[in-house]
Amino acid sequence: MQLTEADLTAWPRRRRAALVNSLSGFKSANLLGTRSAGGQENLAMISSVFHLGADPALAGMILRPHSVDRHSLEYLLETGVYTLNQVHEGIHAAAHQTSARYPRAVSEFDAVGLTPEYRHGFAAPFVGESRIKLGLRLEESQTLKVNDTVLVIGRIEQILVAEDAWVGEDGYLDIEAAGTVAVSGLDGYHRATRLARLPYAKP
Repeated sequence: MQLTEADLTAWPRRRRAALVNSLSGFKSANLLGTRSAGGQENLAMISSVFHLGADPALAGMILRPHSVDRHSLEYLLETGVYTLNQVHEGIHAAAHQTSARYPRAVSEFDAVGLTPEYRHGFAAPFVGESRIKLGLRLEESQTLKVNDTVLVIGRIEQILVAEDAWVGEDGYLDIEAAGTVAVSGLDGYHRATRLARLPYAKP
């Protein structure tokens, strides 16, 4: 089967989006936790988080255009802090439901039955049920000219990990032990199974 750009353009919008979202393979599943300056909590499913650097510890993510209300984006730009909470098997259905367009006054935490958790004085809410959680401070944001999506870069200030998924002596974090799931497309959720750990590659 071969598809050209013209073929894709001719497809119905939702079908095209489903396919193109699947092309990059498995992606990480994270819940983005934010809180407005006025105290309104928000939670959103994100599948575009990526490692950007270790010194300093940075993570990036891509958020959809701000052409309609994007509460999470608005709140993190307003307060400068947010959390990323890995999704595991036990909460994947609730995490997926956060992608529904709830009114601003409705907290997705309440709507889907997840628990906002405030730890170590950090101003943005973590997800109580998540087993690997990051607290980040906004370093930079850029609106990309190509399609008006927003690149958000954050510095990792807090790392909270469940005891049985803790890092090894070499720094390896066992996300499989934490039950972390992967996402494909817009609505496919997958268990993570490690094939191997290979030695550091040298010529």
